[in-house]
Amino acid sequence: MRFHVAVAAIAVTAFFAVPDGSTLQLIWQVAVGWFAAAMIVAGIRHRRPAISVTWWLFALGVAGNAAGILVEYVLTHSAVEPGFPSWADAAYLSLYPAIAAGLVLLIRRRTAHRDWSSLVDATTLTTGMGLLAWVFMIKPAASDPTIGLFGHIVSVAYPVGDLVLLAMTVRLMLSGGARNTSFRLVCAALVCFLAGDGAWAVINQMVWEAGPLADKALADVYLVGYLLFGAAAVHPEVRTLTRAVAPRPVRIGRPLLAALTVASLIGPALLVMQALRHQVTDALAIALGCIALFLLVLTRMSQLLTQLDLQTEKVRELAVTDELTGLPNRRAWNTELPRTIERMRRTGDPLIVAVIDLDHFKNFNDAYGHPAGDRLLKEATAAWQDQLRSADHLARYGGEEFVLLLPDAGPAQAREVLERMRQATPLGQTFSAGIAQWNGAETSDDLTARADTALYQAKNAGRDQIVEATHQPAHR
Repeated sequence: MRFHVAVAAIAVTAFFAVPDGSTLQLIWQVAVGWFAAAMIVAGIRHRRPAISVTWWLFALGVAGNAAGILVEYVLTHSAVEPGFPSWADAAYLSLYPAIAAGLVLLIRRRTAHRDWSSLVDATTLTTGMGLLAWVFMIKPAASDPTIGLFGHIVSVAYPVGDLVLLAMTVRLMLSGGARNTSFRLVCAALVCFLAGDGAWAVINQMVWEAGPLADKALADVYLVGYLLFGAAAVHPEVRTLTRAVAPRPVRIGRPLLAALTVASLIGPALLVMQALRHQVTDALAIALGCIALFLLVLTRMSQLLTQLDLQTEKVRELAVTDELTGLPNRRAWNTELPRTIERMRRTGDPLIVAVIDLDHFKNFNDAYGHPAGDRLLKEATAAWQDQLRSADHLARYGGEEFVLLLPDAGPAQAREVLERMRQATPLGQTFSAGIAQWNGAETSDDLTARADTALYQAKNAGRDQIVEATHQPAHR
């Protein structure tokens, strides 16, 4: 790889020393393009990327585009005037379908799940730029009576190819997948081609005659794009380029927000510009573009609101869920118990609260380690839940202590449930439990405190047993 990078660096920097308009300049450009294509082929053979067809398409596009320089030179120096369009245009245009097809395969492989948010963002940016391309490039080219049907098709194909490439580039940058060095090199290569084409479009619109230095600098941008594709292919991280990752939360960073804002304002800006010139020639196209951008913005807002609702629900769930066991936590218990007491107050049904504590849990942790202790807690809660009735409510109170709510149950039924739980405790461990029946008047704190006192009585009596609290309110 170092050899390829060294040759590429020399090729780019030494290009400025090549005489302008010389045959050597032509050979230099074509050679750099074909060398980059050869780098891609070498990367396919030695790095063996997951989807080699993508890189074969990249190599085809780069080689074809570079060949256009040679074809144009040959046609220009032949006895017959090539005219427009020519076979050189076919070679130049071969870049767009080949690169776009390769990017489609790459994006599909890198994206584990359908990512609608990045698709909407890419469509928004492309729609805004497409409106610019229509007003300044596509419509004038399509209406030029001097170039004929094929001339119209080819003239339109260049900006359309750039729009497709822009859409694929944005989609690639916003999609999931490994963001390694090879990924960044591919993105940089795409940006080079888009920047070069954009610069030429501006120069043509301004009817500005680029000087030798500017012309050579723009040509060098394409050479850098060729070589960046080659560098991406020979880099060792090309093997992980197609690795999919979990979808990221839908979010808009400041650079993306700025780009979406600019794209959304292109339509109104064009309308204002034409109105100031007292010549509104593209009202229908601008109106349709604004409608499309407005609907895309609404779609993106809807996605963000949906994601916000999901994240809010997730935060709410995490706030009342124990991370280790997945049970309701103490906060959830402090909400559920008073609510159940009020329901029992209205119905008059009995209610039992039990406090459960694993016996000798500290000794277990010291003997087998904290990971084993965590595993015991998870396996114990899973086993206990299988023994509960559908109306029962088990929560983690803290550490190795749990609380159990048994509505519409008396002491006998509660003991039966707890005995099943005690027998199901895994890894040869036991627990002690205290149970208390609500007396119809006490608060949730008093009820829990009585059950907790009964638990301590069970501990003091030798553990691995269930003790029922007295009917008198008690406190810790």
